[in-house]
Amino acid sequence: MLSPMIDLYFSPTPNGLKLKLFFEESGLPHRVIPVRLSKGEQFRPEFLAISPNNKIPALVDHAPADGGEPLAMFESGAMLLYLAQKAGRFLPAGARAHGEVMQWLFWQVGGLGPMAGQNGHFAAHAPEKVPYAIERYTKETNRLYGVLDRRLAGRDYIVGDDYSIADMACYPWIVPHRSHGQELQQFPQLARWFARIDARPATLRAYAGVEDAYAPSAQPLSAEARRALFGQAAASATSGSPCR
Repeated sequence: MLSPMIDLYFSPTPNGLKLKLFFEESGLPHRVIPVRLSKGEQFRPEFLAISPNNKIPALVDHAPADGGEPLAMFESGAMLLYLAQKAGRFLPAGARAHGEVMQWLFWQVGGLGPMAGQNGHFAAHAPEKVPYAIERYTKETNRLYGVLDRRLAGRDYIVGDDYSIADMACYPWIVPHRSHGQELQQFPQLARWFARIDARPATLRAYAGVEDAYAPSAQPLSAEARRALFGQAAASATSGSPCR
């Protein structure tokens, strides 16, 4: 068995699951290192040295292509691009198709993820209901679903017939569609694409035992967890102790 050459710092959020999908699909040797966000482990100095934005996922490649020192990376989109280049898979070589994958990867990172994330936060985790915020982000998530639905017309995947890192980036943000107030029946092309990826063996492995991060919880968050997850400021992000 190959020894792990990549450490993946992971928590089962949509962004974390992008990387889990890639590793399950590619078979790249890796080791998963859990990061307990509600315990504030993302603020530990040793993690901040890898991910200065104190977010997961992050990785350390102990066998980078240049043969140099271990390479640390943060930001899920950049990590997907790096790993696709390393593995030589899920990123087309042709300039046109490569550019399309980049566009949709950036679309997810800059649009679908942030909007759906705010949607989920205000719907499930805000200490009080803010109707304007819930409506605003639910509608914007709906608009973005429509953009992706139109893109998928006549295509098996976001960029033609080949599964790519664009699909891996977007899929985890569609998984919690019910928690985000969306019905896939409204988006037939998106629903077809979603079902196709949902049935892939690697997807089943990546999501085994994973719960919807945005589903309302019967157990309210503790004050400590709420501070760790939502109470960060510049000082807490550098002190390593946001829960004091």
